[in-house]
Amino acid sequence: MKLSEIIAVTGLSGLYKVVTERKGGLIVESLADGKRRFAPQRKHQFAPLESMAMYTNDGDAEPLKKLFDRMNEQAEDNPAPATNASKDVLFEYIEDVLPNYDKEQVHSSDIKRLLKWYHFMKDNDLFADLSEEE
Repeated sequence: MKLSEIIAVTGLSGLYKVVTERKGGLIVESLADGKRRFAPQRKHQFAPLESMAMYTNDGDAEPLKKLFDRMNEQAEDNPAPATNASKDVLFEYIEDVLPNYDKEQVHSSDIKRLLKWYHFMKDNDLFADLSEEE
């Protein structure tokens, strides 16, 4: 599975893959439990993880793929904290992973979402699938 095939859906927790497109929305399958559901376009927005990034100081953005790679590289020396860790711990961790992140535009909720997705993908061996595809 490619990172472009994994999507986040606003209003729905977790990560999904698109099964098919229907008039007015998408049928998506949860990567967590395999349940399928119809997600109407009027109510939800869809974003592939490949297109997401974290703001940096230089006005650019760091793609999630590179962040996930760095997080995996640092996993032994600097393990990712739990999503319910304090704000100080979250910001300290992201400072290690991405030293030039934009402190004004990156919020603790963004870091929590990143960590939630990272832990989910790591627990379900999705990073191994990504590296095999590339």
